[in-house]
Amino acid sequence: MNKRQLIDAVAEKANASKAAADIVVSAAIEAIAEAIARGESVQFVGFGTFSVAERKARSGRNPQTGKEILIPASQAVRFKAGARLNAAVNKGKRKK
Repeated sequence: MNKRQLIDAVAEKANASKAAADIVVSAAIEAIAEAIARGESVQFVGFGTFSVAERKARSGRNPQTGKEILIPASQAVRFKAGARLNAAVNKGKRKK
């Protein structure tokens, strides 16, 4: 699903116009991105949590030359799925 498909689904489920759904979806995405950029986590109970994780500096190899390089420290966005999302994804699948 891409953003346009999400907007269509939200408009249908909320019985709203696609223009109104576009405004709401875009505002929600922007608010989530701004919170994550400030280092805050964003939690939707049952769905999941977006957070920022710190990556330490580490050494790696240039695949073309094989030369060792230093990969600098950075931040990455993480998503941890909530229980209801996991249950929806695994619905009907048997545990082994």
